[in-house]
Amino acid sequence: MDNEIGVFSTSLGIADPVEALAKISELGFPVLQLGPLPSEWYSEEGTERLKERLKAAQLKVSAVCAAFEGESYADMPTVRRTVGYLPAETMEARLEHTQACARAAARLGATLVTTHVGVIPSDRECEDYRRVVRATQRAADSCADLGVTFGLETGQETPEELLAFLGAVDRANVKINFDPANLILYGTGRPLEALDALGDYVVHVHVKDGLPPSAPEQLGQEVPLGEGEVGMEAYLRKLAALRYGGPLIIEREAGQDRIGDILRGRDLLQSLMAGIASGERR
Repeated sequence: MDNEIGVFSTSLGIADPVEALAKISELGFPVLQLGPLPSEWYSEEGTERLKERLKAAQLKVSAVCAAFEGESYADMPTVRRTVGYLPAETMEARLEHTQACARAAARLGATLVTTHVGVIPSDRECEDYRRVVRATQRAADSCADLGVTFGLETGQETPEELLAFLGAVDRANVKINFDPANLILYGTGRPLEALDALGDYVVHVHVKDGLPPSAPEQLGQEVPLGEGEVGMEAYLRKLAALRYGGPLIIEREAGQDRIGDILRGRDLLQSLMAGIASGERR
């Protein structure tokens, strides 16, 4: 197993994108997923500046994340109310931002935009469900015009619900950005079983760990790699069995020593990958 190990750019806790890129290069990562940026960086001029910085640092962008102003992950009611395309009053603005992210991705040579579309309603006949389907179709079509894939991040719904949603959207360029920890944090499934169900759609993955919620309507706790319930070795073995060849993007959204956690996580991944590769050779 020889997948490149990368990092989610905002996981370092460095607000300035240029400083974040410099630090990622300094830490020796070859690839990154570009997290949310200040608005000026999505303009053609801003993206060109970013492209120059990436080239100078010899960094590749695997994906661009579309996250939206006003989103909050404080608890499940707040997630339902604020995240993705589900809130009707912000949908149009968020679709415009998704288009900006797709244009930025295309300019940077990335072929994937990822996002949380919002907590998909369980009632497939309700207007909220239909609205999120339509919004996702529009976002996917905007991406397709630029040769970009649109990746839905896992976790806020069960694998079965996500598969049904993919069928309703019915767009060839809609795929999955698989985050194993989110399934635990939201209490929506087991990562390895979810990979079995969703593997044909997975084009990009996060490497993140977590513990389940301790109370109803709360989210679980994100923890450093190896300290949660994902099971990192089993996760990597499953990705290898699925012949996933993309990068392993470390995401760390909490903690007092994010960079330290990221580096220790990389060490863990490298050790596990070496063991898996050794076993494969035998």
